[in-house]
Amino acid sequence: MSERTFTPALGRFLPTRYYDIVAALVRERLWRGLVVREAAPGPGDLLVDVGCGTGTLALLLRQAEPEAWVIGVDPDPAVLATAKRKAGPVAVEWRAGMGDELGEVVGSEIADVAVSTLVLHQCPLPVKRAILAAMYDVLRPGGRLVIADYGLQRTRAMRLAFRIVQLADGFQDTQPNADGILPTLIAEAGFLDVREVEVVPTVTGSISVLTARRGALGGPPSA
Repeated sequence: MSERTFTPALGRFLPTRYYDIVAALVRERLWRGLVVREAAPGPGDLLVDVGCGTGTLALLLRQAEPEAWVIGVDPDPAVLATAKRKAGPVAVEWRAGMGDELGEVVGSEIADVAVSTLVLHQCPLPVKRAILAAMYDVLRPGGRLVIADYGLQRTRAMRLAFRIVQLADGFQDTQPNADGILPTLIAEAGFLDVREVEVVPTVTGSISVLTARRGALGGPPSA
């Protein structure tokens, strides 16, 4: 696993152990349910949850399709320990690694679905690009991408609400999300059919659910 640092799940404000409590305040059940709907796991599918945190989404994906294989990847040993405890007997595989190291941690062209929630807004722009490139690489041709994260903040109320996130995670990394950059970055990584399928207003700004797919043939665009 890389020795590089990462932004903790709750930024500067609170220890990671409070993550599930805070997540419940931002309509987590709604947008995680939308991610599961868009991921649409099938029997035998391999799904990779990038930046899985305390494992809530990975467990929902496994419960939605007990015959699926779900791998949760996160660089934070504390949240992975929480995820393992939370999972109990539910068969999810937890692996330690950074989001831009999926080729090493999981493999290339192996997953049917790659998902990520509330990760990219915390990352510098080059890391956002690197994570999306790694998610492209981990997917089989034709594989699906589903992301739920803070996206374009369309109204003054949402922009003001999003200041809470920016104070916690820093303005430099979060502002591109608020300006609506995610669909462009996803397309630049080589994904096709990039769509914002839902926008969920919360007390900390609006969360966008975005979908795309890896093309059946060919690789990502040349640099």
